[in-house]
Amino acid sequence: MTLAETLAAYVDRKAVKTDTDAELQEHLKRIFEEIRIKEESQHPSLSKIPRFYFKKSSNGSDLQALFRSEVKNRYLQKQSQELLDNEEIDKLFNLLRENLTPPEISERINYEDFRRVGAQLPPKCKEFFTARVFLSFERDHLGRIPILPFFNYVMRKVSLSQTRICLSYYDSQGSGFLKEQDLENYVFELIPSLPQLQTVEEVFFPFYVYTAVRKFFFFLDPLRKGQVRIKSLLLSPMLSELFELRQDQMPPEDAATNWFSSQSALRVYEQYLDLDTDHNGLLSPAELQRYGQGTLTPVFVQRVFQEYNTYNGEMDYKTFLNFVLAMENKKTPQGLRYFFQLLDVQKRGYLTIWDVNYFFRDVLRCMREHNYDTVGVEDVKDEIFDMVKPKDELQISLADLESCKVGDTVVSMLIDWWAFYSYDNRENMITNDPPSADQTSP
Repeated sequence: MTLAETLAAYVDRKAVKTDTDAELQEHLKRIFEEIRIKEESQHPSLSKIPRFYFKKSSNGSDLQALFRSEVKNRYLQKQSQELLDNEEIDKLFNLLRENLTPPEISERINYEDFRRVGAQLPPKCKEFFTARVFLSFERDHLGRIPILPFFNYVMRKVSLSQTRICLSYYDSQGSGFLKEQDLENYVFELIPSLPQLQTVEEVFFPFYVYTAVRKFFFFLDPLRKGQVRIKSLLLSPMLSELFELRQDQMPPEDAATNWFSSQSALRVYEQYLDLDTDHNGLLSPAELQRYGQGTLTPVFVQRVFQEYNTYNGEMDYKTFLNFVLAMENKKTPQGLRYFFQLLDVQKRGYLTIWDVNYFFRDVLRCMREHNYDTVGVEDVKDEIFDMVKPKDELQISLADLESCKVGDTVVSMLIDWWAFYSYDNRENMITNDPPSADQTSP
């Protein structure tokens, strides 16, 4: 008899009487114990080596899916009930203030008073009033800890738990991961609760969601598996960056540097529209060539279209977002991984002298087209290898590029002719802006 059949039979027998949670838990425990004994009789090794892998059913019935969803929702509801509510948080803070350990001028509390406060609060507060938590805070010569940092710790932990539960509701597979559609649903439903997004027109919502979600996947899913671990989301500073939009007022300079702000999202989207000169909703290599200052080399742009998803040879908005995130975050491991995949033309897992020469020759060609003096390929190749200092003197790995601390400079030198010229003439440069098409070289 399957678990579903056993539960159905149990419900039939208990059609009139309603069991308590404890009775239900006890019955489920007996069911699982019977299943365990049966499996061990069929596979004796399970008595010594417990099963650690459970294959997920890919073609379960609608009833099974509904059952899993109901179990998950009930579990999350129970978890929510175990969190402190606003009234309990206020009571906790007031009790801390009422039980300060003298001298009270510094608002500190010793362990005895700390435990006394915990005893006056509901059981759900017990986890915050342990010796381990108390000892994690800096103590003064009287053995007291400051109550404000402790209270902030409680608030952060409650907030983190609330966010974890909220994200878990969107975990359609119940696997602890969010797929792209799951995270898009979460961000879409979060928009009305963020004051900083109240001016965003509803017609722009889908593009805002694409823009916001793309950053999470760019940094937390570098191998492009199509899912992000909820735990990684919670630990990521990007979630805090998104929640900054809960502020009623945000300084313009902060909004400009926050990827999730409406200003930033509109900036990127308008950039995409400006590049799309034929207005077909996609970018061709010639259109992407105009990105930024228009100084990316054709060879590099062509590699972008060869390596990353395109539609009939053209780039859509989501692929463009990955490109922008990489260009604006060259110093990060995720940004360097993006470019390394493009520079590693022969897919060897490392860059050779051939790869460096292949990209840098196009840099020189662009400089000559704009009437700038060029340098020797060999000299630049030697300088790049000296800058990176790879473990193998003839091969540059991704790890080498990340550890050398100048990986972003090396990448820029190979993909952007003006970036190389600026680097090569950094001591004499007055401006970092390239000349317009009608200007001549210096």
